[in-house]
Amino acid sequence: QVQLVESGGGLVQAGGSLRLSCAASGRTFSGYVMGWFRQAPGNEREFVAAITGSGRSTIYRDSVKGRFTISRDNAKNTVYLQMNSLKPEDTAVYTCASHSRSGLASSDPYDYVYWGQGTPVTVSS
Repeated sequence: QVQLVESGGGLVQAGGSLRLSCAASGRTFSGYVMGWFRQAPGNEREFVAAITGSGRSTIYRDSVKGRFTISRDNAKNTVYLQMNSLKPEDTAVYTCASHSRSGLASSDPYDYVYWGQGTPVTVSS
């Protein structure tokens, strides 16, 4: 059993920044692919970013490339999502997820087996 707890969400003006954190517990953190997803009101859940267990490889959805950065600190069992140049369309509940094994980073939510409760991000215009 893995517990994932997100934090760092809030209200920010367009163009501002937020740093989300996801603290993991319950198993060895190092070696597992971690991802961030988001869901806006009325929309389906969508992939945001993912990172391999080593942190050497990352992937992003096109709309956040150059603005968002996913990173991890395995010593702290924590994955981060640094969000810069935020836009109103980034408004959503952001959820951290853990893959069941190591390997390539994935954008498919079905590859992830553990999910946090999410932290809301609201970007005002």
